[in-house]
Amino acid sequence: MMVVSEKEVLILNSDRNFRSLLDIIDSVPSRKRSVSIETLERDKNFRDVLMHLYEWHVMLERWYREGMDGDIPFMPAPSYKWSTIKLLNMQIWKNYQDVTLNQAIKKFKLSHERVMNLIKAHTNEEIMTKKYYKWTKTSNLYSYFAANTSNHYIWAIKKCEVIANYINDGEKDKLVKQST
Repeated sequence: MMVVSEKEVLILNSDRNFRSLLDIIDSVPSRKRSVSIETLERDKNFRDVLMHLYEWHVMLERWYREGMDGDIPFMPAPSYKWSTIKLLNMQIWKNYQDVTLNQAIKKFKLSHERVMNLIKAHTNEEIMTKKYYKWTKTSNLYSYFAANTSNHYIWAIKKCEVIANYINDGEKDKLVKQST
């Protein structure tokens, strides 16, 4: 029986959830993929969700780069604390309102690939051992990688399912109205 490491499980889950997320977007007719749902919540369309993930990938890459260079990275971002994460996420949303869905998909695919390459560059021990790297403090690389890939993608899948259902239900309503 082959033993699968936590690193391998992380890679498999991240890639599976990444594909599932993109499959949800692909399930919507291309002409409708930029539709925004009517909600008071921050993320109103696929672009918003993908750019949120992209920006968290970029932040992770900065933390990683600074940490591996021997610095203690400022987390989550300059001028923000974990207690002000809602403000940070709202700023991320505002920053990307001029990005098209196609641009968002490209950026997200590239950032996912870069983060996956970071994961693949480490041994299971390096990823799973707490305090292995000074910059992760009492945690391990796994917690940073999982939070910004597989686990974050689960959140995004749920958001995108709501958006896709809203759009697809609207399509069904139009078909029903046209046939009556």
